[in-house]
Amino acid sequence: MKFLLQLFTWWSGQTLNTRFHTWRKGERVGEDQFGNIYYRTLGGAIDPGLGFQRRWVIYNGQSEASSVPPGWYGWLHHTCDTPPTQETYVAKEWELPHLPNMTGTPDAWRPQGSMLKSGARPAATGDYQAWTPGA
Repeated sequence: MKFLLQLFTWWSGQTLNTRFHTWRKGERVGEDQFGNIYYRTLGGAIDPGLGFQRRWVIYNGQSEASSVPPGWYGWLHHTCDTPPTQETYVAKEWELPHLPNMTGTPDAWRPQGSMLKSGARPAATGDYQAWTPGA
């Protein structure tokens, strides 16, 4: 079943072509707490077509970019050169743990008054005046 998913879908893990490219030209850099695996070109070589090192992620499960934690996001987008596995980063006490994008799920944020949230809509404050043409 996993073979068929890799053959026919791009949104659930890696495709066969990505697996082959990663096997031939990729070097594993690390893994995050969600099971996503991060790669770069072998030996950190510069890609001649891009002019910089190519970096990519193989998602654990569905391909969802919001499942990449901030440290790895910075490394993937060349904001920092040191991957999180090679630095001694300690989160500040005020930093919240990473949460993936919950849009489209039952856990999505719904404002008060939304049709999808239970409860009553807040009363209007009376500071709105409707526009009337010609008035």
